Amino acid sequence: MARQNINDLLAFLVVARERSFTRAAAQLDVSQSALSHTIRGLEERLGLRLLTRTTRSVAPTEAGERLMRTLAPKLEEIDAELSALTELRDKPAGTIRITAAEHSANTILWPALSKLLPRYPDIKVEVNIDYGLTDIVAERYDAGIRLGEQVAKDMVAVRIGPDFRMAVVGAPSYFAVHPRPGKPQDLTSHRCINIRLPTYGGIYAWEFEKRGRSLKARVEGQLVFNNMALRMNAVLDGLGLAYLPEDQVQPHLADGRLMRVLADWCPPFPGYHLYYPSRRQPTPAFVVLVAALRYRG
Repeated sequence: MARQNINDLLAFLVVARERSFTRAAAQLDVSQSALSHTIRGLEERLGLRLLTRTTRSVAPTEAGERLMRTLAPKLEEIDAELSALTELRDKPAGTIRITAAEHSANTILWPALSKLLPRYPDIKVEVNIDYGLTDIVAERYDAGIRLGEQVAKDMVAVRIGPDFRMAVVGAPSYFAVHPRPGKPQDLTSHRCINIRLPTYGGIYAWEFEKRGRSLKARVEGQLVFNNMALRMNAVLDGLGLAYLPEDQVQPHLADGRLMRVLADWCPPFPGYHLYYPSRRQPTPAFVVLVAALRYRG
């Protein structure tokens, strides 16, 4: 097959996967007009329409879907083989793409990377902060980080952190005018600082467990955020109760800026794991990263 056809097929696959000429052009580092011309040329040579275009969307036709199913696994095999060639180099090299939530990226991933990367200048790492349960295969990530209970059974999971515990906290100024809740049901009469997570389809319900009894509390309040930093600022300013990782609030508990409640309803659970497809052929760079992250506690 001519080299031009291979490049055109790759361009088609990116457009079909992204369902956008704009995003695909940025990913391929070409102009939208050049990319559109490439796809038109491919369609003319095949005598088939591969993409349906409207002013708002791009979607593969039946022929396009069939071509995608054929192309994607073959190109992934080629990528894997090319990546494996880095074993022939003296030093681990290549780019590793990882998706992780804010807390795991800050507390586990970054401390490991800050020590690893200076020793391996040919390794590049792209980190995407995402609270959703990203499909790492479809989105072409090398690995993701999730809590142990969230890792799919068909993935290889490597423990990278200790057991995890949440904490319900409030500022002394908040408790000066509000009674302490004795059980999760009492939270319905409190102002709570919520978080919106795509993983859960909306506002996250606070999770509790005691003596084998599990309970999810849907709480109300004036504030909803999608990150940890703003929730921390809000609870420190006395604007309500927050449900946060224990390690993040510990310094504020120690200096008296925050007070903890419902501790007996917040048992530990399996901590963060790095996960990746079982069929993935690890590159030397990836092996080095896994070794740096592996939990030995």
